[in-house]
Amino acid sequence: MELFTLPGQQAQGKVWLVGAGPGDIELLTLKAYRILKKADVVLFDALVSDEILALVPKEAELIAVGKRAGKHSAAQEEINQLLVTKAYTRKNVVRLKGGDPFIFGRGGEELETLVEAGVEFEVVPGITAASGTSAYAGIPLTHRDHAQGVTFITGHCKLESRPMDWQSYANSANTLVVYMGILNAASIQHGLISAGRSPKTPVAIVSKATTAAQRRFIGTLGELAELAADPALAMPALMIIGEVVGLADSLHWFNPENSPKTLDASVKQSLGH
Repeated sequence: MELFTLPGQQAQGKVWLVGAGPGDIELLTLKAYRILKKADVVLFDALVSDEILALVPKEAELIAVGKRAGKHSAAQEEINQLLVTKAYTRKNVVRLKGGDPFIFGRGGEELETLVEAGVEFEVVPGITAASGTSAYAGIPLTHRDHAQGVTFITGHCKLESRPMDWQSYANSANTLVVYMGILNAASIQHGLISAGRSPKTPVAIVSKATTAAQRRFIGTLGELAELAADPALAMPALMIIGEVVGLADSLHWFNPENSPKTLDASVKQSLGH
């Protein structure tokens, strides 16, 4: 798709690429909060919660461009064009993404488009799903006794036509975090076991992490496909594979019933709103 701009004119606005964090409204950064409060238009993904969207000024334009596995969503080219078009007509354009925009969020692709169109931009990082989910599930991603490293991969691809380096992912001294991998759980399970990772390796799938609907599904690598097929599992969900999952019960602290729905009034007052 060819990018459309307005010849002879310069973009008047600025695009803010903002990470909304993993779900809990209190995990939104102060900078993200400030930018949202002055937004003129917000293009948001499906993973952004209603509670966070409620922070956007009522007069601002909200545009849903969400991406969910197996469901219709705006094509990336359309989103890119929208960002450029809005930057020519609005002052503060916010591209709001769940988690962090530079970790499996296509943030780099969108910024490349803005550079091509000569649009000013700024990036506001967010707490990525891996760190937010693991913290709220009681699973440290690294631990001197269990994991000396951690790897983030996406399972949201056609694994048969895009070979994965299962040999490197099967390192028993590392934690593996899989984004968007639920639909390919059986392939992930087979790939890791075939590459030498023990079927007894602890695994967790955490659903709707950091929110009042959070649920943990814990088992072993040999049971991964079965865990992913549980009818109680709701999206979004993240996989954590490795010995650190064995600490989930003893380090679990989060009570979903206490998850905040809105920012506390005292927090808003301290921020000047």
